[in-house]
Amino acid sequence: MKIQTGRLEQSESTLMSALSPMLAVRRIRGGSLLHDLAELTKVRVTSLIVMTAWCGYFFASRKAGLPHLNWGLFHASLGIGLVSSGTAALNEVMEREVDGQMRRTASRPLPAGRMSLWHASVFGIFLAVGGSLYLAIYTNVLTGWLTFLTALVYLAAYTPLKRVSPLCTFVGAFPGAMPGVLGWTAARGRIERGTFILFAILFLWQFPHFFSIAWVYREDYAQGGVRMLPVVEPQGKSTSLRIILYSLILLPVSLLPSFTGMAGRIYLAGALILGFGLLWVGVRLATLGMPLASAASKFRARQLLRATIVYLPILFALMMTNSRH
Repeated sequence: MKIQTGRLEQSESTLMSALSPMLAVRRIRGGSLLHDLAELTKVRVTSLIVMTAWCGYFFASRKAGLPHLNWGLFHASLGIGLVSSGTAALNEVMEREVDGQMRRTASRPLPAGRMSLWHASVFGIFLAVGGSLYLAIYTNVLTGWLTFLTALVYLAAYTPLKRVSPLCTFVGAFPGAMPGVLGWTAARGRIERGTFILFAILFLWQFPHFFSIAWVYREDYAQGGVRMLPVVEPQGKSTSLRIILYSLILLPVSLLPSFTGMAGRIYLAGALILGFGLLWVGVRLATLGMPLASAASKFRARQLLRATIVYLPILFALMMTNSRH
């Protein structure tokens, strides 16, 4: 009976591995496979990326006088979501050792040992490459190439640079600002003025957002050897200056949709309120006059982080609901 049971278990394990790489994931502590896949692909971040791409698709479709709720939007959202998920998975593959050293990421599937490196790598490559090909086939070649290059820059430039220089935030802002552009090109097949406006808004928004994250989790980043600006400059002066600078530049740039005919006066008023609100929260943090490690500064940095999270979806919602086209 023991021999038969052992053979049965061995056969079951072989069958599961053959059916899908994901079914061969090693489980510990009763973790959920779906939960681990959600963590590996960073579902929340991917959802935000897809929503931002939807905004780009919306304006490009309206510009062409076409309804934006169509199969093109479905293909664009699916393809961009697949590439984003695959890029996130490969990012966690590359940073598994760093994640294992940081408290907030140590429980991720790879550093916690709930998923093998091989399976996570195959899964990530399949999604990133497959999603790019899907976009090239079902939207257009330009979108497929741009999406693939965005993933490549994120993985080949931004990810390794995080352990080398604070310039990683600036470099990472380029692929981070691409979702709106990808949505636009998926609908129109070319780059136009609106793509640059959406790109600029996303590019500038990322600095107060990611600097606030690095401020809140400074000790974790330092433990993992991630050289974000708050890690290498503990007094926070340079970080504070950049938060205010980029928030100031973001304010007029966010008004461009109204001045270029993309959105109307309601958006203009909303963008002004949101922009000044974000700037005010950043100034409150910058003028606190305390080092980054203080509880008070972390509290205000967390407030800034929440403000950036609220800012972006409301801004794009206003832009889309008050569209002129």
